[in-house]
Amino acid sequence: MALSYKARRRLSLLILVVGIPAYIVAAVSLVALFERPPLWLELLIYAGLGIVWALPLKAVFKGVGRADPDDKG
Repeated sequence: MALSYKARRRLSLLILVVGIPAYIVAAVSLVALFERPPLWLELLIYAGLGIVWALPLKAVFKGVGRADPDDKG
């Protein structure tokens, strides 16, 4: 079942306001469990984690910035 435009907008807002900060805290906590790696490796880890969150959520964010396609106005 595909999400409606309004549902995708609401879900994307929820993800950006709640989900991304929670993901950042989880990523930093995960890296902090181990001894601090060299700076280049730490940047590589954070860049990889920054891409990983976006891949499964691509469908939610796709087309959200455009006008509502179902709007008859």
